[in-house]
This record gives sequence, structure tokens and C-alpha cells, in this order.
Amino acid sequence: MKKPQLLVRDVDPELVQALKQRAAANNRSAESEHREILERALTGTNRIPLSEALMKIPAVGTADDFARKDDNGQADVFN
Repeated sequence: MKKPQLLVRDVDPELVQALKQRAAANNRSAESEHREILERALTGTNRIPLSEALMKIPAVGTADDFARKDDNGQADVFN
């Protein structure tokens, strides 16, 4: 199946130069870099909500692991 093509007109020359530099840094052609940028922008990411990420943290340790203590081991660090 032949894939459709896109033509982008009136692009700022500085953007074109930035695209070429980014492509070179990634060892790709400008056209390939352009495809990559479009794909990432339009297909989204595999991000998950923060709440879901937090729920994946294993429940290990105790609340004492997070207790605030000064250099002398005193627990009342704010008094």
C-alpha cells in the first residue's frame, strides 16, 4: 500500500536548519526526522497518571524509614 505524502509550505528557514541539525545529531535524514517528530507528537506517549505510578511502588519499609531526625538522632527537628 502506498503511503500518503505531506508537503509543508512556508516553513521558517531557521526551523528547517534546526530540523537538519537535529536529524544529523540523530543520524537520520531530515525527512526521517520529520516523520519521527510527527509520529511522537501525534501518537502520544506511554505516560501513565502519577497516581498509577505511585500505586506501582512496592509497599516495603515502615513509616520510621521516613522519620525526620537531626544529626544527633533527635526526632524533634523543628522544636
